[in-house]
Amino acid sequence: MLNGIVKLEKKILKSLASDYRRYFFDRVDFSSQMIAVVGSRGVGKTTFLLQYLKDLKGQHDAYKSLYFSYDYPTHVDIKLYELAEEFSKVGGKYLLIDEIHKYKNFALDLKAIYDFYPEIQVIFTGSCATSIYNAQADLSRRAVLYHMNGLSYREFLELKLDKKLPVFTLEELTTNSVEIIDTLRDEFVPLEHFSEYLQFGYYPFYFSDKKNYLRQLTAVVNLTIDVDLVMLGYIKPAFANKLKKLLNVICYSKPFELNITKVASNIEVSRNTVYAYLEHLTKGDLLTVVADNKKGLSALSKPEKLYLNNTNLSYALCDTPEIGTIRETFFANQLQEQHRVGSSKKGDFIVDDIYTFEIGGKSKKFKQIKDIENSFIVKDTDSIENRYKIPLWLFGFLY
Repeated sequence: MLNGIVKLEKKILKSLASDYRRYFFDRVDFSSQMIAVVGSRGVGKTTFLLQYLKDLKGQHDAYKSLYFSYDYPTHVDIKLYELAEEFSKVGGKYLLIDEIHKYKNFALDLKAIYDFYPEIQVIFTGSCATSIYNAQADLSRRAVLYHMNGLSYREFLELKLDKKLPVFTLEELTTNSVEIIDTLRDEFVPLEHFSEYLQFGYYPFYFSDKKNYLRQLTAVVNLTIDVDLVMLGYIKPAFANKLKKLLNVICYSKPFELNITKVASNIEVSRNTVYAYLEHLTKGDLLTVVADNKKGLSALSKPEKLYLNNTNLSYALCDTPEIGTIRETFFANQLQEQHRVGSSKKGDFIVDDIYTFEIGGKSKKFKQIKDIENSFIVKDTDSIENRYKIPLWLFGFLY
């Protein structure tokens, strides 16, 4: 079994084209015995595993690390626990498993590997986070869970311009934005590539096939629903189109106007079914739910904001996305990677229960958020000379 896997691993490793390291490498604690990486199809999870594998091959004897993917037809019948058992017998130490959600009952095998082969570090990925989250109860004491976002605007610029750019904290942006902008403007023109990023720059595969990017992105949506969610048993094949219709409804609706009852009627399902669909689409990284300062989806009956996960999806699924929704989608997407983003009665968002942000165009004023402590205008402009007015693009430098 191992000989065939090793041969395929060598072939895959030779095909690794990208040397660019995502922000993710700085977030993961590689000392953990078991690490779970979730995120949308196409955000770079496989590239991350292969780059880590390349590092391991350079640091240790080649036989001590192994990459294995359940995405290959020849692998679907290989039992994970038996693979780990055989790997351990030859002195294996690092087992990297891709597309683990395609292996039935993976949580049981992972628990056994963790308990009986503590000398093996396991890093596994899943394209549809729903299955990983649902298994987390079984793995909560064992696996450390990380979520991988798509490219930030900073990462997009690094790839586009082939230069290194700094990361800033939210605290730095809210206190030193004027100085930060002056520094960054020496490196690039802030808005020169922003429109391109909003339409095409969130998924790394844009740089390998720009011509067919939107077609591939549509395929990401279809595969997540038709394959991942159906295969995992969360929806029946006959209802897959209802989820796609739900995405379409959200795409053409203003976030604060979406009414769950009307949506349920529109796609001909119950309210509870809509809530279930929203949960699946959120964990599949196709949708972002911004709640009214409450956790999870329990507040969906209250005023909510529902967005497609990122702006690229809006351009792929909508003919003419509404610019205000695009701005808010970008902001929520870039902030949610590290922060808790909620809706606010005054302003568009409240972040970490500290900062209030009102998002708008160049003419946006403070009227709606005046007299609110730690409140900021986020404007769709290149630069500004007031630290309480922050350009929208700058929030793309948080990771």
